[in-house]
Amino acid sequence: MFCCGAKHSSCPDSGENKHCLKAKSKEEEKNNTKKMLRVAGRRLSSFPWRSSQTTSAFVSHKSPFLSDGRDSAASSRSILSPYPLPFMPDLIRGFSSGALSPGQDMGIISDLPATVAAVKNPTSKIVYDEHNHERYPPGDPSKRAFAYFVLTGGRFVYASLIRLLILKFVLSMSASKDVLAMASLEVDLSSIEPGSTVTVKWRGKPVFIRRRTEDDIKLANSVDVASLRDPQEDAARVKDPEWLVVVGVCTHLGCIPLPNAGDFGGWFCPCHGSHYDISGRIRKGPAPFNLEVPTYSFLEENKLLIG
Repeated sequence: MFCCGAKHSSCPDSGENKHCLKAKSKEEEKNNTKKMLRVAGRRLSSFPWRSSQTTSAFVSHKSPFLSDGRDSAASSRSILSPYPLPFMPDLIRGFSSGALSPGQDMGIISDLPATVAAVKNPTSKIVYDEHNHERYPPGDPSKRAFAYFVLTGGRFVYASLIRLLILKFVLSMSASKDVLAMASLEVDLSSIEPGSTVTVKWRGKPVFIRRRTEDDIKLANSVDVASLRDPQEDAARVKDPEWLVVVGVCTHLGCIPLPNAGDFGGWFCPCHGSHYDISGRIRKGPAPFNLEVPTYSFLEENKLLIG
């Protein structure tokens, strides 16, 4: 009869059958234990850490499946044990007490980065660093005066530097002495004959200085101001009726008019045919305005300062 995998020639139903059933149940228990160990091994390999309880259980106990089955006394004692796995009670306690869950009793620190470990093992526990809330003790009162002195002195130094920079920037925008010298021009009028015109250069522009005769003055005042394109009286354009000072640039396109020419005895622009009278007022041609009168003053009887 074949009952437990071995052939028993004289195996009655009453005595040997019980022994076969016990051996068969033992074999099934071993198979179930193997399956449980495989599942536990896969679970342990999936975690990035190992529990101290589970590790000690594997280290301190010796599995009977690693032996060849020759220790019959140990096998008989394991059957009578109250644990399903009598050879690994610590392993059972490890699974039942939650030793495989993340907690404060972790035995081995993970080699993975903190971000990866947090993703694999999320937890709702928040840990605050009390070091961030510490207050430094107050400083020595005897050293505060020196600190205040240094800070105040530094502020004065910074303020003086900023002041120097501002003054340097503002002064750089003002004209220099040579520019101011060129901005004004002093002219000697003693050599100019009546009825003649002298051209001088002021700020890069020609300036016409005409010494008018009595006839020129009467002719300039006899013009009907209302008929002019740019109405302006002769008295408003001169400070001394004998002297007329105008900028020698045509108000049309910037050409230089010719003196003592034109239909009105003043200036004529050869570029586009503008005619100015003896007072520098536009009388004919495309120019829209009169010749410009610069800023000038008489220093002496025969000294003129332009600018």
